[in-house]
Amino acid sequence: MTTNDTTGGAVSGENLDKLNTNLRKVEELTQRLTQVLTHRSTHNAALDGPNQELFTKAATAYWHEAFRDPAKVMEHQLQFWSKSVTHFVEAQQALAQGKLQAPANPGPKDRRFANPLWDTHPYFNYVKQQYLINADAVEQAVESVSDLEPKEKQRLAYFSRQIVDMMAPTNFLATNPDALEKAVATEGQSLIDGLENLISDLEANNGELIVKLADDKAFKLGDNIATTPGKVIYRNRMMELIQYTPTTEKVHKTPIVLFPPWINKFYILDLKQQNSLVKWLVEQGHTLFVVSWVNPDATYAGVGMEDYIEDGYLAAIREAKAIAGQKQVNAIGYCIAGTTLSLTLSLLKQRKDKSIKSATFFTALTDFSDQGEFTPFLTDDFIDGIEAECADKGILPSVIMARTFTFLRSTDLVYTPAIKSYMMGETPPAFDLLYWNGDGANLPAKMAMQYLRGLCQRNELAEGGFDLMGHHLQLGDIDVPLCAIACETDHIAPWKDSYRGVQQMGSKDKTFIMTQSGHIAGIVNPPSKNKYGHYTNEDLSLDHEAWLKAADFHEGSWWPRWGAWLKKQGGAMVNARKPGDSAHPVLEDAPGSYVTVKARP
Repeated sequence: MTTNDTTGGAVSGENLDKLNTNLRKVEELTQRLTQVLTHRSTHNAALDGPNQELFTKAATAYWHEAFRDPAKVMEHQLQFWSKSVTHFVEAQQALAQGKLQAPANPGPKDRRFANPLWDTHPYFNYVKQQYLINADAVEQAVESVSDLEPKEKQRLAYFSRQIVDMMAPTNFLATNPDALEKAVATEGQSLIDGLENLISDLEANNGELIVKLADDKAFKLGDNIATTPGKVIYRNRMMELIQYTPTTEKVHKTPIVLFPPWINKFYILDLKQQNSLVKWLVEQGHTLFVVSWVNPDATYAGVGMEDYIEDGYLAAIREAKAIAGQKQVNAIGYCIAGTTLSLTLSLLKQRKDKSIKSATFFTALTDFSDQGEFTPFLTDDFIDGIEAECADKGILPSVIMARTFTFLRSTDLVYTPAIKSYMMGETPPAFDLLYWNGDGANLPAKMAMQYLRGLCQRNELAEGGFDLMGHHLQLGDIDVPLCAIACETDHIAPWKDSYRGVQQMGSKDKTFIMTQSGHIAGIVNPPSKNKYGHYTNEDLSLDHEAWLKAADFHEGSWWPRWGAWLKKQGGAMVNARKPGDSAHPVLEDAPGSYVTVKARP
């Protein structure tokens, strides 16, 4: 059976059935989309971008520049006009030749434009080249603004870049050849699948658009991720304490207590057997305890940094000492947990408590004088918005933090995966690291503001001291042997800033290692992969540039080097300890229950 269309062509019954099926799907999806957007969880508008004051200042500064140095501004404008007109003429000449081809010069290379049509097809080539010309003009305009304070200019550059990245032709169906080709090849099924993916992501986050980066159906905690054997042997309102099952007959006398960041889940250090730092530490003969933080809801609104220290750090250290029968532990803090470990060390020093024998810091900031790429988000207008959001919800929702982190790398973590998922209809990859990245946690309102205002904005810990728990906490109080690991391309905790904080600590025994790669890959860098090298230099009196210039480079992972340092802190060997004891009965198998709780506003 066939049905004639208005142009006299014919549509097969099979194709008509498929068309009708897709139309019904579109109707169903439209209803779901309307439902989720109608009932979406709103957030404070200040979190969507800078207030108008920044752009007003930028416009004023630009016009001042035009009056003060009109030749410079006109030069930029004329360059833009010249490139645009030349580009248009070249495209017209190519078309006039009667051949459907792009100009001889296809323009600069950009990995977003990998499809050959961007270089060979006149339409797509014209769109690409004009976008790149426009992007360059915006960058030059921002660079030419000279009447703004450095931080304001940095914010202007960041948000201008966000606008430019958002307007890339790859982000729109009509100007994305990959998406168009797939839509034709699949008879529109890719667009239906893409709409399904979009709505699913919106539904998963109460209407907030957070692009899913990994297939969450591919992983199950304790099954194919976070599988190192261990037991939960203690639990309170802030954390579960996991003691891992030994794999050696003898273990070092002094146990390790590892504090992961509570912005994400602890299993970044136990993704799979091949790259598990947890498994590796156990195999080195250490009694290892790891804290698994609670994922707070609105009932935790009044929980502050002091609660994380009292019911997290001090409780975990107390229980680990009791189980191991030791007076001291070796402590590890990762990211914000490293920052808080420094507060804990100062507190214990002032209390004359020597429970921590040594400290290791993974990508931890303690000196926030240079806020780096986070500068756009640490000015008053944005922090005021976070404060209002916290006051409204009792927490800083995970989706807000996730969005902030991903937009620091918007092309890689927002637009490219969005194109694949929403326009190409692809299922996100089964990638454990990206699965973990999407499994975030909320922050209690009080704690979030203490951290953002006192530590990040006012840099109180490094500049005079941070008042907490009746004490004036200072970096100079930290006097235990310490090892700090920072990552060369870390955009969350830049290595030079981590280094500057370590320099201010009072310890006489300091080791600083700078590893290649970023905030996660630099730390999760097992020796078996032999992928990233690292730098060492014992002279920590140098500034960061001189330190790196004089540093020795070593091939391979930093884990064995740190392992040798940690072995010295571990003490004599004793019989391996099974998880728990009579006073600490096993509550459940690792990875426990707290880690399975998903963040919900």
